[in-house]
Amino acid sequence: MPRILITRRLPDTVLEAARARFEVVLNDNPAPLTEEGAAAALADYDAILPTLGDAFTAGAFARAGAVRCRLLANFGVGYNHIDVAAAKAAGVAVTNTPGAVTDATADIAMTLLLTAARRAGEGERLVRAGAWTGWQPTQMLGRQVTGKRLGIVGMGRIGRAVARRAHHGFGMQVAFFNRSPVADAGVPARQVATLAEAMAQDFVVIAVPGGAGTRHLIGAAALAAMPAHGVLVNVARGDVVDEPALIAALEEGRIAAAGLDVYEYEPEVPAALRRLENAVLLPHLGTAVLEVREAMGMMAVKNLIAWAEGRPLPNPV
Repeated sequence: MPRILITRRLPDTVLEAARARFEVVLNDNPAPLTEEGAAAALADYDAILPTLGDAFTAGAFARAGAVRCRLLANFGVGYNHIDVAAAKAAGVAVTNTPGAVTDATADIAMTLLLTAARRAGEGERLVRAGAWTGWQPTQMLGRQVTGKRLGIVGMGRIGRAVARRAHHGFGMQVAFFNRSPVADAGVPARQVATLAEAMAQDFVVIAVPGGAGTRHLIGAAALAAMPAHGVLVNVARGDVVDEPALIAALEEGRIAAAGLDVYEYEPEVPAALRRLENAVLLPHLGTAVLEVREAMGMMAVKNLIAWAEGRPLPNPV
């Protein structure tokens, strides 16, 4: 029976499904695997079910020596914590869990957009502090969302799901930037030729994959293309946004607000960002719904089972 490492506690239904087919070792430490820990795991287990933050870097593969592991069945659609080229060179396949996360992540994108636009986070803090003195005609004026212009950077599954919510729910005018042509966005939307055009809308949602190709895609130049009333939302990967550049734009009023569910060095969130009233900050809640986490886990287990039975992997990356 193949020996499997699950690097973080998952929902009980997922653990039960994995234990029914494999000899499972569960790492109950909530901290991600370090490079040293990842190297040891590669040498000790037939397959691994890792997740966000586990350091399966090129260095981990180099340190592992003789790599016993044949599959990294990643729990999550994003896999920028795995050096896929190093895995391939070591004969290790990599899978992920696309699709299962789409709607929950799009919901969080809209949550951040509305919260930032209507200053809901500030308002809740005001009430909780006992500082609210009552309704006033000009108190905490926010930004209208209905009918406004939305730019989406990355028109994959999540980008399309955000577009559906924005168009059907709020009558927003959708423009998007994508690295390849999109024949049908699913709703009335126009594909723009440059990142700057997408950033020039009233609201911008970032939904591109993580990795070296998109690191700091949203830097000073991209932020400079936003209007002063613009609101930026990031539900992609934290390092897609250059955090110091974003902090400067928010502090200087060059953009109005930001809503973030991910951070460049999470769980570390810069103190300067935490101090900003015009930044809505969530603790990576994009897929934090039990049904979604169960679906993600079961998808990862199906990849493990397919590997163990010698069948094609359902979700290779």
